[in-house]
Amino acid sequence: MKKTRLALALASCMVAGSAMAQSSVTVSGLVDAYVGSMKNSGDTGSKATVGSGGMTTSWIGFKGIEDLGGGLRAEFALTSFFQADTGAYGRFGGDNLFSRDANVGLAGDFGRVSLGRGLAPSFLPTVLFNPFGDSFTFSPLVLHVYTPSGNFGSRTWTQANAADSGWSNQVIYTTPKFGGLQANVHYQFGEVAGQSGKKNIGVNALYFNGGLALTGLYFDAQVSNPNSGAAIIDATSPFSSITRQKTWMLGATYDFQVVKLYGTYQNSKDTTAGNPQAKDKLFSLGLSAPVGNGSILAGFARTKRTGDLLAGGDVSRNTTSVGYDYFMSKRTDLYAIVMNDKISTQSNAVSFGLGMRHRF
Repeated sequence: MKKTRLALALASCMVAGSAMAQSSVTVSGLVDAYVGSMKNSGDTGSKATVGSGGMTTSWIGFKGIEDLGGGLRAEFALTSFFQADTGAYGRFGGDNLFSRDANVGLAGDFGRVSLGRGLAPSFLPTVLFNPFGDSFTFSPLVLHVYTPSGNFGSRTWTQANAADSGWSNQVIYTTPKFGGLQANVHYQFGEVAGQSGKKNIGVNALYFNGGLALTGLYFDAQVSNPNSGAAIIDATSPFSSITRQKTWMLGATYDFQVVKLYGTYQNSKDTTAGNPQAKDKLFSLGLSAPVGNGSILAGFARTKRTGDLLAGGDVSRNTTSVGYDYFMSKRTDLYAIVMNDKISTQSNAVSFGLGMRHRF
């Protein structure tokens, strides 16, 4: 009898433990492709194209959660970008397979701690506070801060944010939500022998309350991404490597229901091993207005780049985009966008695209 009771007790514990440790893995993604004509300011001519990622970079990913009991969860994320027009993986040639997410972490009442590759501190404030979201093709703000143009050795524009939209080798701590406020603290190890002080650090905060949203960020970057190099990616024009960048940004949106307004201001300082420096001052404005089953979108960004690090002298860039995003369902939308781009030292350029985006 005692042996029977003991067996029943052990079985009950195993069943209870199995029920407590519930886990799930989900597969999701997005496919975005467009047809149009592309020309950035300074390009020699327009290029007719079928492109990928007109509104959102195409991606596929896996996420998993395991309930460890007591409010504690184990989580992982593996997310890969791909190019819908060719089927190639990554955002560009040479990009890592899981360049969006490759991390594991613990979450609970204390917040969340993750290890691995994940978002840079600049990403969410940038994509949530402009009307074109994370469009690396047509969003004026995203183009200015993340997307270089021209041939690598003779850039017509180098991105304002030198350390990429995602950071590798990092620890991220995400706070619990306090009302509508939440913050993320980022630390990327430089992993350079004998140079323990070489690293990236950053923090952002996001606040949502009714129609109002506010954000702020700061980062100090000395390491390149997605893979570390001798110096962080150039952020000047023409091409010139830098050793450190310090950036801060403020942003706000307000939704009046009939129209939603966007605004950001960013300041970056680039330095080299010597004295030469460069500074970017960037502001953006935008709006989205619901019309029918979609929204009219309009955005503008202006960057003024100055400093003795610029071999060609001071330079500025103005970019304006206008479009309409029509939702056929919650998962599928069609979009049409026209963009005008002008770098002060280059020719004017016009692009347009008609595209489709599907989530799964």
